[in-house]
Amino acid sequence: MELRHLRYFIAVAEELHFGRAALVLGISQPPLSQQIQALEQEIGARLFERTNRRVELSEAGRLFLEEARRVLVQVDKAADVARRAQLGELGELKIGFTSSAPFNSTIPQAIFSFRQRFPAVHLNLREMSSTQVADALVDDVIEVGIMRPLPLPDTLTEIELSREPLVAVLSAKHPLAQGNEEGLFLSALALEPFVFFPRSYGSGLYAQLLSLARDAGFSPHFAQEAGEAMTIIGLVAAGLGVSVLPASYQRMRIDGVVYRPLLDPVAVSAVWLVQRKDQRSPMAAAFVALLTDGVEL
Repeated sequence: MELRHLRYFIAVAEELHFGRAALVLGISQPPLSQQIQALEQEIGARLFERTNRRVELSEAGRLFLEEARRVLVQVDKAADVARRAQLGELGELKIGFTSSAPFNSTIPQAIFSFRQRFPAVHLNLREMSSTQVADALVDDVIEVGIMRPLPLPDTLTEIELSREPLVAVLSAKHPLAQGNEEGLFLSALALEPFVFFPRSYGSGLYAQLLSLARDAGFSPHFAQEAGEAMTIIGLVAAGLGVSVLPASYQRMRIDGVVYRPLLDPVAVSAVWLVQRKDQRSPMAAAFVALLTDGVEL
């Protein structure tokens, strides 16, 4: 049984006339009659009661009509789902992002726009370290990654979404917090204990801080480690050390903490959008297009 048999049957059932049904279908009447007879033979039931003057549905035909219509509706729905999935309008998009990514205004704006444009697509958002984002992309666990710069394998490609300055995070009671509203050089923190992400966490900021400190002539002493930026800022507020974070974290207002710009020219941190070079997901392409609108590629 083919779908065309169902369409032929429904046309005859609705017209109750083989000639008119043939006109609706755009075929001649003899092949239509032959197809209906073949359908009845395959089913093993008479679908129409025929006389020289009229055609009527049999009881079997009446019940079969209801099911045939359901089948065609479901087929049309399946085809529509496939078309919309091909266009990136249905399905699930898995995105991995570092903890600092949501503080960059372009990212939540892109997520909001994507949800408005593709409400049937489920966004699976996963917070990860930068290393975990890269690994998840390689393993095909996520389609799109938003991370801080790190060396990437050859299978991945990156787009720089933005750059933001780094700031020193200080306890409000710290001597360096007084009179340095315009900013300070990283070398001023050379003798301070640092509160920072552990090396094993895989944050791109860790390697950057080491590089900046090296250029400033010192090696930072990490007195406390924490995997969450909020915890780092809280430990700084408690007087356990200083830290360096992207300026977007200044939006996290915590009593007892001040932020001071770093005056070192290279004290900036980029945000990357990363995906596999062989990425073929239309949903990922739509999200990337929204996120990179206005970004020079």
